[in-house]
Amino acid sequence: MASDKVDRYLHDERINEMPAFQLAPQKPVTPPSASSKDKDKLTWYIISSSFAASTGGFLYGYNLVAAGGISIMNDFLRAFYPAILDHKQSGSHGNYCKYDNQAFQLFSSSLCLAALFATFLASPVTRKYGHTTTMIGAGIFYMLGSVMGAAALNLTMVYLSRVLMGCGIGFSNQAIPLYLSEIAPLKHRGKLLLFFSLELAFGLFIANLTNFLSNQRHPWGWRVSFAVCIVPALILTITGMIIVDSPYTLIAQGRHEHAQIVLQKLRQTDDVHDELNELIKGRAILEAEESKKVKPKGQLWSLFSSHHRPHLIIAIAMPFFQQMSGFDAILFYGPSVFGAAGFKDGAALYSTLITGFFAFISTLIAAYIVDHVGRRKILLYCTVAMFISMVVVATILGTQLRGTVETLSHVAGIIEVVVLCIVVLAYKASWGPMAWLIPSEIFPQEIRSTGQSLVVSLNMLIKFSVAQSFLSMLCTFKFGIFLFFAGWLVVMGIFTYFLIPETRGIQIDSMKTLWDQHWYWKRFTLVDHVTSPMAPEKQAEVV
Repeated sequence: MASDKVDRYLHDERINEMPAFQLAPQKPVTPPSASSKDKDKLTWYIISSSFAASTGGFLYGYNLVAAGGISIMNDFLRAFYPAILDHKQSGSHGNYCKYDNQAFQLFSSSLCLAALFATFLASPVTRKYGHTTTMIGAGIFYMLGSVMGAAALNLTMVYLSRVLMGCGIGFSNQAIPLYLSEIAPLKHRGKLLLFFSLELAFGLFIANLTNFLSNQRHPWGWRVSFAVCIVPALILTITGMIIVDSPYTLIAQGRHEHAQIVLQKLRQTDDVHDELNELIKGRAILEAEESKKVKPKGQLWSLFSSHHRPHLIIAIAMPFFQQMSGFDAILFYGPSVFGAAGFKDGAALYSTLITGFFAFISTLIAAYIVDHVGRRKILLYCTVAMFISMVVVATILGTQLRGTVETLSHVAGIIEVVVLCIVVLAYKASWGPMAWLIPSEIFPQEIRSTGQSLVVSLNMLIKFSVAQSFLSMLCTFKFGIFLFFAGWLVVMGIFTYFLIPETRGIQIDSMKTLWDQHWYWKRFTLVDHVTSPMAPEKQAEVV
């Protein structure tokens, strides 16, 4: 199927006139046979490699959530933030404002700031040395950060721990989503990319569970919450040493023979001739097309050229909207949000444990439906569900916590937990994974690494802004903060409906046709005389 798509390109004279050695490896490859189904086969090697590499997702999720639970533990506050502990115990600042402190918020947000800067370093490392080397670097950063946090004696060590963890996030989020999208058979790409989100959700749950249990161990329980990351960080480091790199990356580096060996491992067959030559031809086509375009030097400036405008706008919009959904604010400060509603520490941690469990279940559901329902429908339906839920939460807090009342009624408390679970379910099935999945699918090979760096760095920049300002906004807006996020969800729904195309079932090297046929994006892409390789049924899904 994919071979037919590439063959239709070949009437382009520049490609047809290329010498044969440019379209095939420099040494003979295995003669073709009739096993075209092999490239769509989901082998155990692919599954195990994807699952092991996605340990980076677990570490990412764990570290996003762990700080929120650690930050309400009295033993931790007594050691590093005594003023916050005083506000909390005296009740002098009220439910909404007891955690409003910029230095305190930096404990959570410094993770994202470090990840932002680490992403810029991770991109050239990935391009030059491959995805697996970047994974090794991520694992080492995570291990150092875990040890530093568990052994922290002062606030400097606490912040340094978060910075090292952030560097691990920058490296792992740069390499792993791209790696999964490049080793996955087309038919199963959505499922494999959701491995990252699945382990991320599992990391959220384990972080909440660890915090719930650690809070009962005095005075050292918070150190356990830091130390838990050491084992998965070691697993990620070892994984980077033993799994194979992506055939896309190897071909881009001109290592065709190595790419053949990797494909044979991934597909568990010696017959990879057709797929290998497809990848080489696709790479040659991209290089030929790029050579005809006048563009500034460098991948970064190429990303800002007009024919990459759709990629750029969606690469900016997806991480921005992901943060404006409000989920990450709840993620970072879940215990504080429940505390603002009058929950005691134990109840707040238990409530976040429940929402963490639903996050994991929702990601399992998303892994099943993403390649059946499609990306756009999932985003649209779940955005509506999140909007309604945010309005309900704001209504409960606004009507219940009035005057001297500082605790929700039993019924209202249950309703709030249930509604926030709906927010978690909807987010983890939609904007959570899709903000990583869709950008990893749309970028052409020549700007994939730079494009992914842009996605990760923007994600971390906005995440830092939200984490650094949320508790202050909660203090200022009170229940209105949830209406603020509800307003953004309306914007997100409109953007999705009109501007996000359906990428389900479309080859990475055939994405150009997706933009050429979109009602709006086609005005930016360079539509040439190449025949569309997209099947008619896929053309109907573009808008």
